[in-house]
Amino acid sequence: MLHFLTLPFSCSFSTTLSIMAVKHTVMLLVAVCLYLPGLTHGFQPSFSVDETHRDITRKAVLRKTAEVCQDLAAADGRDFNLNIDDNLSVQEVQKACFSSSTSTAPLSTDIFQTALNEIYGSNEKVYFSLVDFPEFHFHSETFLGGRDIITRDMSAMKASVKSENFVAARQVLGQICHIIQDFYSHSNWVELGKTTPYSALIRPDQPLQNLAGPSTPTCNSCTGDACTDNILPEVLKQGLLTSGYFSTFSSSKPTGKCSHGGLLDKTRKRDPVGGINKDSFTSDHGTLHKKAANLAVDATMELLEDIRLAAGDRNFLRLMGLSQSYALCFVIDTTGSMADDIDAAKQVAFNIIDSNAGTLQEPSQYILVPFNDPEFGPVIKTTDKNYFKKEINKLTASGGGDEPEMSMSGLRLALTSAPPSSKIYVFTDASAKDSHLKSTNIALIERTKTEVSFLLTNIFSSRRRRSIHGQNFSPRAVRLSNVQLYRDLAQASGGQAIEVRKSDLSLATTVIKDSSAGAVVTVFQVVMDPGRPDNFNFTVDSSVSNVIIYITGVSSLTFTLSSAGVSQESSQTSGPLASITTVGNLRRIRLNAGNQTGFWQIHINSNSPYSIKVTGQSSVNFIYSIVELQKEGGIRPKEGRPATGGNVTLLVTVTGSDTVTVTKLTLFNSSGPKELIGSIQSLENSNFLVTFTEVPVGDYVVQLQGEDTSTTSRSTSDTFQRQASTRITTASLSVAAQADSINIEPGTRITIPFTVSSDVTGTFTVQVSNDRSFDFTSPGNVNIGPSDGGKANGTITLSVPASTKSGTDVTLTIQAQNAAATDINYAVLRFSVAAKATDLSSPVCQVVNISGICNVSSILCASSQWEFIANLTDGINGTGIASITLREGNGTLDTSTAVGARGENITLVTYTASCCSQNVVLAAVDRAGNVGPCMGQARVLATPATITTTTPVPATTSLTTTTPVPTTIPVPTTASLTTTTPVPTTIPVPTTASLTTTTLVPTTTPVPTTASLTTTTPVPTTIPVPTTTSLTTTTPVPTTTPVPTTTAVTPSVTTAAANRASTRGHTMSVTHYVWISIAFSLLFK
Repeated sequence: MLHFLTLPFSCSFSTTLSIMAVKHTVMLLVAVCLYLPGLTHGFQPSFSVDETHRDITRKAVLRKTAEVCQDLAAADGRDFNLNIDDNLSVQEVQKACFSSSTSTAPLSTDIFQTALNEIYGSNEKVYFSLVDFPEFHFHSETFLGGRDIITRDMSAMKASVKSENFVAARQVLGQICHIIQDFYSHSNWVELGKTTPYSALIRPDQPLQNLAGPSTPTCNSCTGDACTDNILPEVLKQGLLTSGYFSTFSSSKPTGKCSHGGLLDKTRKRDPVGGINKDSFTSDHGTLHKKAANLAVDATMELLEDIRLAAGDRNFLRLMGLSQSYALCFVIDTTGSMADDIDAAKQVAFNIIDSNAGTLQEPSQYILVPFNDPEFGPVIKTTDKNYFKKEINKLTASGGGDEPEMSMSGLRLALTSAPPSSKIYVFTDASAKDSHLKSTNIALIERTKTEVSFLLTNIFSSRRRRSIHGQNFSPRAVRLSNVQLYRDLAQASGGQAIEVRKSDLSLATTVIKDSSAGAVVTVFQVVMDPGRPDNFNFTVDSSVSNVIIYITGVSSLTFTLSSAGVSQESSQTSGPLASITTVGNLRRIRLNAGNQTGFWQIHINSNSPYSIKVTGQSSVNFIYSIVELQKEGGIRPKEGRPATGGNVTLLVTVTGSDTVTVTKLTLFNSSGPKELIGSIQSLENSNFLVTFTEVPVGDYVVQLQGEDTSTTSRSTSDTFQRQASTRITTASLSVAAQADSINIEPGTRITIPFTVSSDVTGTFTVQVSNDRSFDFTSPGNVNIGPSDGGKANGTITLSVPASTKSGTDVTLTIQAQNAAATDINYAVLRFSVAAKATDLSSPVCQVVNISGICNVSSILCASSQWEFIANLTDGINGTGIASITLREGNGTLDTSTAVGARGENITLVTYTASCCSQNVVLAAVDRAGNVGPCMGQARVLATPATITTTTPVPATTSLTTTTPVPTTIPVPTTASLTTTTPVPTTIPVPTTASLTTTTLVPTTTPVPTTASLTTTTPVPTTIPVPTTTSLTTTTPVPTTTPVPTTTAVTPSVTTAAANRASTRGHTMSVTHYVWISIAFSLLFK
């Protein structure tokens, strides 16, 4: 019998559907709301009653990101108010990390959430696409193979981060997370009683120990439904590491070996029957599911900490997508007639850089792609604003009189270089020579959800020949066919095609400044082609400010703007509702401050094509991805375009608020016009699953309506509307491609098989391209015949030059279209190029000396210093130490280099700090990204405190005797009705006792020890210090006679805070302070 569990969300619909759609809705309800726990081969990928890969990754990423922000705040002396636990939300972490900003602009979590979704998607892809590759799941005792993949991927990921290719790095990171997380569910690590992660999985220089041999039996058969103790007792007793065998197509496994278990595992019925996985609460070892998931979170945290140390805090936060602003990306035509345009681009770039420097609106990255003919690129990508200024200032207009130019190639390079959801601005006055790349660029736009706007000059008429900088150029003008190409690309991306004269270009660049304001959202957008007079309505909610409306169209276009009974005509440049400016084909309407919230209407009067776009600043927005429901449970990202006539399912995430809900989501096709209403199901963490049934052929935009549920009553709830920029286009054919690896070594080739599927037979054209211009081979077409089952297969071979630098990424786009070129679909794959890792050893730390002695009391800490000296080396065959960073401590770090006796390079580090900072932790990173720690602690010399023991005495008696203790190393201690005997020691070590006598342990390095329910016994310096007692006299004992103790002493690390806590409750006289001062002056003289 199959057992079903409901997913943790409501399965009721919030939208009224037509009667014809009810049948499909009920089928969808069954598909989504029922979950088969047995159909798993790992933690569920997402959205389940169990702990999923998405849950584990989210908890680890948010906790580690918060920790990094907390450490940065502490280093800057700022407060950081956030309780770091497993219940963090994206909004809470983002808010806490930017809490020090004085900006009044709203915070946007779009970039952060998008980056997390990239990591989630890559993680989940391993679950669905690599199910029969055991090394990716630690199935079948493939511990060495799994660790090899982790090692390879970590090297590639760190190289990508170093090259600032964060999208490629996130793809690899998601895959590593999946492999590591599966270890704790699929192995017997939890059953062995382990409570900490297996660090050797991410440390290739550490051996994997106690692996069960290939012929070692590991399991008994399960008895009935009980399958909790099927691992052999001798395996657990010997601490042998094993994992379950798994296969979806064969029941074969070695004799006596454990199986993974579950309905998909064909080995589970072969003796020994059953399984040991902990993928869900209902798995064979499901009682350990939560423990396995918690260990997987800790292991992912450990992985992220290693990445953090290798990348540095700032780059780690960029890898996680923690940013408030998008990249500033310019694609600029550098041919001879573009001198004025280049100057305008420079002017707006410098203005944005200078006005936003040091604010949350400062661009997260600067990207520049020049093009002319026949050259395009190279791409310039940097976070250094001064370097970007320098590079854009180098641009000069020359050559290229024989229009057209390589504008599509330049745009393709920008689309693959910029982060997802970026805004790209293309400056040109020429037609596209490479217009065949239009469909490639549209595919990349849909894949990355990037917004592209064109600033087109010289489109009105051909110019006379003129001389620029001494060069003569033929008349150039953007041909009408290419103007339409640029308009189509802008429409597909949600951008704009702005057509202006060169003399007016600087005015048109205002739209670039508007978009760089931060937290810019699209409230409403529509393109009417062909045009017709029409009314358009939109609502501005209270979270939106700085509303701007952009209208593009012919000069004869007129409009009327209305709200709350007040109207303003397009001829009124300054009116009761807005201020209006016109440049070229663009009208920019900025609503007046103070009356923006509410219902608005625009009436357009034009029969020519036009577009409307309404934007504002708000923290509340949404992002979406097209997904597919899986029979195993969960959802997986959908590659390419959805099928015409089929169901379209969107995973929608509302950003910027934890208290909003989606009330309506539609697919809108303005050419119809046609509006499809989706069925909404609420998931967790502001996620919603929205499904549309039988979606007809067409281009659609996603429109969302919602409300803030934080208000006390529904009547006062704040409703809002948003719209996605990029379109969703359906297709009747599909393209699927899957490579064996997402990493490629320089000087090698990778084979990518692909499949074109269609219900229609015929020949389909295949177009393949990559953004690095690497050599490749591919078929020009494939044929689907009547007996081919609607599929045709092909193979692409991509060659990576040996000179390619590690950290480079390459994007491969595969397109297929029918003979009429009316039906197109695509697959996009991204690869990381990384040389094979040869340096697998972490830098080694050797402590040379610790000098200076600190007082246990924090009162005098600033008056004393200590010094830590260590040698760090990466060995003779290592790549060398690249960086050393101070992870803990607020002292001064100095480094120098030397050559060791064996010829190895040695980095000598000297750390000096006051005794107020008594611990130091360094992280040494070699050039391969391996991380090695180096830690030290100040030696602590305890000073005596006045110790008072109170005993009830008659009211008429008060007796206190003060006795000086003349001894070489006097050790006054406190005991309850006992006598304490001091023990000699080289370096005094404070200890504590609980109602017993404490004996100090001789040591050359201070190792303070602690016991519960105790009082602290400080050890004084060599200067005698009088001791005060109440009704008790402390008598010196010869220091040459050790006195045994009845209390066990356990070493522990002492911090300044711990020292302060250990002396809490004691009193110290003025005389005592004098003695301490004398002691320190003699000690450090």
